Amino acid sequence: MRVVFMGTPDFSVPVLDALVDAGHDIACVYCQPPRPAGRGKKDRPTPVHARAATLGLPVRHPLSLKGAEEQAAFAALNADVAVVVAYGLILPQPVLDAPTHGCLNIHASLLPRWRGAAPIHRAIMAGDAETGICIMQMEAGLDTGPVLLREATQIGAEETTGELHDCLSAMGARLIVQALDQLPDLTPETQPEDGVTYAAKIDKAEARVDWTRPAEAVARHINGLSPFPGAWCDVAGERLKLLQARAVPGTGTPGQVLDGLTVACGGGAVQVLQAQRQGKRAMAADDILRGLDLPDRLS
Repeated sequence: MRVVFMGTPDFSVPVLDALVDAGHDIACVYCQPPRPAGRGKKDRPTPVHARAATLGLPVRHPLSLKGAEEQAAFAALNADVAVVVAYGLILPQPVLDAPTHGCLNIHASLLPRWRGAAPIHRAIMAGDAETGICIMQMEAGLDTGPVLLREATQIGAEETTGELHDCLSAMGARLIVQALDQLPDLTPETQPEDGVTYAAKIDKAEARVDWTRPAEAVARHINGLSPFPGAWCDVAGERLKLLQARAVPGTGTPGQVLDGLTVACGGGAVQVLQAQRQGKRAMAADDILRGLDLPDRLS
């Protein structure tokens, strides 16, 4: 098929690779514009932009698709379908209508649960037992369109957002190739009205650990925000990023260090498995403790 690909971050790259490997004709790649990054604050292309350039594919990165000129340029690509995954711009109705088969979105949740910007983070933080991928026919509403394909996967007790991100990215790449192969035979499934939840964008202000919460909730909070933005606590004036944890038995005042990097919570305790000091790489808890004197209580 003649495909317009629309995506921006690392999550989208395996999908682009899968479409190319499957032999689809990529008419154009759309992504977010390069933005300042790194110490020199030089403009850096997004992961999808960089991969598309390596593959020799044409790239466009408009700031908006609301203008008639951009919409006409999109329509002129004469695409059979647009594949959209973590693109980052709202698609106006003329864009949604331009490809022969419309626009298909790869969404990292089991819709209608976790519509919106951060479905992977929110599924872990909420303690969901499973999540998955939905291939959805896009419409004007926020992730409201009918679902063409879906597949579920279990969420491990200590699984982080980073780990689940990679699993779902690979799953989405496989499912979209399947969807395009079977497109004429797929029956769109209208999303039910019951069970709708929204995955609000992660705010860095919610990253600080609250040790007064139950241990299970604290562990999910740490795992759900790993690796970005990273849950954190204060250790004698230093911000320690906590990257993986499990709930364990334990009793003490919330924030009290019980043993190693096991910390008492509002009920039970959390054993931190991986952490990162400021300016350092991520390390296992035992390695962190070799160079860090913990106070009796973390805040």
